[in-house]
Amino acid sequence: MSFIQRIIAIFQSIWLFIAGLFNLAPAKPSGPVVIPPPENPQVLCLDDFSLVWNDEFDGNALDASKWTGFRCGGETSVVRQGGWWHTDFAAVKDGNLNIATISPQLQTGELMWDIPPAPNPSGFWPLPKREKPKFVHKYGYYECRCRLQKMPGWWSAFWMLPQDFSHTVGNGGTDGAELDVFESPNYRYKLSDNVNVVTTNIHIDGYGKEEQSQNVATPFIEANDPYETFNTYGVEWNEREYIFYINGVETGRSAFGGTSRVPEYLLLTAEVGGTNGVAGTSWAGDALQADAHPTDFVVDYVRVYQYNSLLD
Repeated sequence: MSFIQRIIAIFQSIWLFIAGLFNLAPAKPSGPVVIPPPENPQVLCLDDFSLVWNDEFDGNALDASKWTGFRCGGETSVVRQGGWWHTDFAAVKDGNLNIATISPQLQTGELMWDIPPAPNPSGFWPLPKREKPKFVHKYGYYECRCRLQKMPGWWSAFWMLPQDFSHTVGNGGTDGAELDVFESPNYRYKLSDNVNVVTTNIHIDGYGKEEQSQNVATPFIEANDPYETFNTYGVEWNEREYIFYINGVETGRSAFGGTSRVPEYLLLTAEVGGTNGVAGTSWAGDALQADAHPTDFVVDYVRVYQYNSLLD
């Protein structure tokens, strides 16, 4: 979660506390504010693209040649907000990747700070060596077909990062951007009309005080219930702009900060709100509410297409 999202979550928690004290909470949540879709949305056409990388999750185990876990090696797991990250919480079965509520983060590359340092006998913490990424890519179309988690307080995401994002400050988005193709924190609005809503965001200039963000789209997923059926979420990225899609129809586009000019890696994540591994309240709602029942984030495939004009 970005710095801005953390601030929003804090204010939401304060409001929930005050509302509880004075009985101000509405009986039915209004749901998130929805950004209208483009008047004439572009329909995805892959005639000018070729498939260059994919994982169809057709085996019976996670393909370690394609994915690694965030700070998760061997028996190691790491606390992340209200859950834990470990690749054991991701299982391939029945042609799908099932990511459990416990919260794994799968990625095809890593930031320098993704690698846990280990002390040596002198007591110093040596700078860890970053492994060669399993897959990074620049310019093309990136798509995930998935079914979202059906649980408040938890959110899933398909996104992209450059390996040096934490150090790229001052050049806008041209030296790398966090591209959130989708995040799904809105199941807590299950009583509202806008429960079938995901959010699309761009973050640039690292994760410090210089960070800048843009909410590109909060599209309503027409017809298909994202918690019961599969939908596709994708982004076309080129040197001019990013174009985001759901089910092959444009939901928004942006060139915020200038588009990234560096290769980026892919991430599939699931997070639980809370602190120190204890589930709690976040921008996704209360993970401990009485009717919360863990469900998986289920991914059918991830595919990457290259522009034919850029093929070697």
